[in-house]
Amino acid sequence: MTATIKTGDILIKGSSHLPQPAQFVSEPYAHGWELVKNLDGKGLDQIIGKAGWNFFYIASELKTSVFGSDEDKTTRQAIRKIIAKMTSKNLNCLEITGITRKQFLGLPWVSVSAHSRHIQESIVLFGGRDIT
Repeated sequence: MTATIKTGDILIKGSSHLPQPAQFVSEPYAHGWELVKNLDGKGLDQIIGKAGWNFFYIASELKTSVFGSDEDKTTRQAIRKIIAKMTSKNLNCLEITGITRKQFLGLPWVSVSAHSRHIQESIVLFGGRDIT
């Protein structure tokens, strides 16, 4: 079972091309995405940088809220919604920047915010490829 996700956690698209050897431990989290277990964004950035690669930060914030009584399931559902909202499907990382668990009129809800990230070798985002 996946540990509870928290602020600062990184999700990486499972099919991503990463530098070798990428020294991090991950486990499946959402369909096609893995949760990095042993590093936060800063630690992953250091490993990526040492390999001569780049770890881009996309400034626009992604945010969603989901009602539900099971915090872990509701948080996972919110993260799936954020992944679906990612403007570019070519981005291969997601950094969780906030998780709020509250109640409204007795109904529990979870609000999750995140920023898209991207790992690649080129210093130009998407390496000059034309993406649509």
